[in-house]
Amino acid sequence: MKQTLITTLFSIACLLSSVIAANVNPPQQKEIWVLEYDGVINPVAAAYIGDNIDAAEKTGAECLILKMDTPGGLMTSMRDIIKMILNSEVPVAVYISPRGAQSASAGVFITVSAHFAAMAPGTNIGAAHPVNMGGGRNPFSGEKPDTSDTKTMMEKVTNDAVAQIRSLARERGRNMEWVEDAVRNSVSITETEAVDLGIVDLIASDLDELIEYLDGKVVKLPEGEKTLATHHARIMERPLGFHRKVLNIISDTNIAYLLMILGFYGLFFEIRSPGAIFPGVLGGIFLVLAFFAFQILPINYAGLALIIIAIILFIMEVSITSFGLLTIGGLISMILGSMMLFDVSGVPKELYSVSLAVIIPVVIFTVLFFVIALSYAFKAQKNKPRTGMEGIIGETGRAITDIGNSGTVEVHGEIWKATAVLPIPKDAQITVKSVNHMLLTVEEFKS
Repeated sequence: MKQTLITTLFSIACLLSSVIAANVNPPQQKEIWVLEYDGVINPVAAAYIGDNIDAAEKTGAECLILKMDTPGGLMTSMRDIIKMILNSEVPVAVYISPRGAQSASAGVFITVSAHFAAMAPGTNIGAAHPVNMGGGRNPFSGEKPDTSDTKTMMEKVTNDAVAQIRSLARERGRNMEWVEDAVRNSVSITETEAVDLGIVDLIASDLDELIEYLDGKVVKLPEGEKTLATHHARIMERPLGFHRKVLNIISDTNIAYLLMILGFYGLFFEIRSPGAIFPGVLGGIFLVLAFFAFQILPINYAGLALIIIAIILFIMEVSITSFGLLTIGGLISMILGSMMLFDVSGVPKELYSVSLAVIIPVVIFTVLFFVIALSYAFKAQKNKPRTGMEGIIGETGRAITDIGNSGTVEVHGEIWKATAVLPIPKDAQITVKSVNHMLLTVEEFKS
């Protein structure tokens, strides 16, 4: 009886200990990380997604949802993102959202590579044909040279893209025939067609609907299978962040173009006024930011060269009598260079083209700036000095004494020693011809 009582008390003590321990150290609530990216796929997007996947793995997040709206972007950044998703130990779901969003070009590859894919109502996916980002465009027709080398290269790029997206589709159990058609023929479909064709898993009206769908799903990860438990999980918003937003903004073609022009202005001011410091520093910063953007964007160096030539022509116009021909040449070079600065052949223009609404005002302002500013500077250089020793040359005064090999004159109320080639009588009006070590050479003033 005594032994039974001891056993009962021991069991109660163990139960109480378990309850207390559970209250003191409750099980950690699972987290769902939600990323949101709206824009061109570029190194900023790759860094944003990659850093969050790494952090999610370290903290043990249940899954990561990428809300995405993109017209496409760079193939190098796209491949980086796909590699991160395929090797992630955290399940990744791509959600094409909000309503009206799209997943085009590089976005199709990223969507297909995800463990789960969903689309909001009123969205579309497709048009994944690769494009040539190289130079060689005709600046007047906008067309690529129709050469066998160009066709062969594009065929190689297309076949490589097809192989990659078919491999991704096979890995995720998606429609391999359609994804190949999206690459070869740039087909695009709605959210309902995407579900019917097996491209995405579901149409989700909102994030809650997607999270409910994911609960209990089994996903294959590099280290094995995992059953998702998203019910009652805490949603953690992971915004792009201020510094990445800034980098994304300067990666816009219009912003990069303006930064480059402002950088040239700053350096020009510094060259014209050495020691001003501020214009040079600011111009240098603008140019560094512009060149950062050029690393991301498909820059056409022929266009950049034309812009530099245009600026040189504007500067030359001031010192060379060309009757406006140099200005006209600079104007044409500036416009063509601005239009060619980014290669947009085969790419949706909203990705990499510079707006004419930006180009025209910049060109007009640049022409006016260089022609007017440099004209004033050139005239100032030609004007007679008004201060210092040189400023007294040509001024008139009065001979205080008779002047021959030596004498004294008054100029501007100042007394100067003077010499003259021909004798000048006292009180005669004189004109200063030259200055040599505080000694004036004068001659008699003749009205």
